[in-house]
Amino acid sequence: MPFERRGGFNSAPREMHKVVCSECKQECEVPFKPSGDRPVFCRDCFQKHKKF
Repeated sequence: MPFERRGGFNSAPREMHKVVCSECKQECEVPFKPSGDRPVFCRDCFQKHKKF
């Protein structure tokens, strides 16, 4: 049975990175290190831009 890591209670905490939202200019944290070549959005602005 292969070991799968899907997150949840047993996963290690993610490293969070402080950024400024490209839309509302508020400081927020994201679970990835931005590369600088794409806009980064806070949770609220991301929901507005998310394509369904």
